[in-house]
Order: sequence, then structure tokens, then C-alpha cells
Amino acid sequence: MDKKETRLRRARKTRAKIAALKMPRLAVHRTNSHIYAQVFSACGTRVVASASSAEGALRSGLKSGGNTEAAAQIGKLIAERATAAGIAEVAFDRSGFHYHGRVKALADAAREGGLKF
Repeated sequence: MDKKETRLRRARKTRAKIAALKMPRLAVHRTNSHIYAQVFSACGTRVVASASSAEGALRSGLKSGGNTEAAAQIGKLIAERATAAGIAEVAFDRSGFHYHGRVKALADAAREGGLKF
């Protein structure tokens, strides 16, 4: 197995457990240059809120979209947008990425922003 297959395998296992919980899910995806976050509905078919470092309004204020500072800003923004949509508690789906660095910075900032997970 290569690195990507291993990550996707971890992601499948996590998503299966989250689907059994029947609660909204905060999904995170990262690339070398950007980080993305989406809140899905409890049924998993609808995106309730989203934020990314690739958005035009955020890009001008960020030095780089692929660092922990950008991830922290995205975490605060996704928490704000999710609470505006009426979601206070989510399950954290790190998409198979290790809970370290940018993924951790986004999660910590989302918690500070008012999301519970």
C-alpha cells in the first residue's frame, strides 16, 4: 500500500463510525498549498457550511494557504459559519490525515470558535 491508499483506508474507517453516530460531520482536507473544511448534515448528503484558504477574501490576508496560521483562521471561520447555520456539535473527520500540524490547528481553532467535538 502506498501513502494515499493508507490515508484513504483510515478515512473510510472513520467515516463509517461517524455515519453510525448520525450527527453532523466536520470534514477537513489539506493539500500542500491550501486547507479546506466542510460541515455536512447529519444524513451526510448536504453541505451546511464550508471554508477554505483558497477563497478570494481570505487569500489576500494570508501569507500562505498551507501553514498553521491559515488553518487556524479557517477553523475560526468554519465554526462561525456552522453556528450561524444552527450547528453546535459535530463529529471531526480528519479524512485520514494525522492529527498533527495544520489539522490540529484547524480543530483547536474550531473548538475555540464554539464548535463541540
